[in-house]
Amino acid sequence: MEGTKVEALLPIIVQVIAGVVGGQAVGAAMKQAAMSQLPKLLSGAIGGVAGGQILGALLGGGADAATAGALGGLLGDLVGGAGGGAILTAIVGAIMKKS
Repeated sequence: MEGTKVEALLPIIVQVIAGVVGGQAVGAAMKQAAMSQLPKLLSGAIGGVAGGQILGALLGGGADAATAGALGGLLGDLVGGAGGGAILTAIVGAIMKKS
């Protein structure tokens, strides 16, 4: 039963970490948007989970890694997490810049 809990949490952990990395990369590239670390971290983490879940659903979410295609499993979580974190951080940065 312990292995099942870890297997369920691992994709979310990967998505959060990838989202934070993607958010930090976009935050560093958007130097004109004065964003502190907290908005970059939060938007990256939230966007990472959202992006990973969306990509997983688009690629056949409930399937195991062998049948989910090339971006199934951890690679899909990593790509979706980084992309989602980067996109949400860019949106938050643009909104913060306007206000």
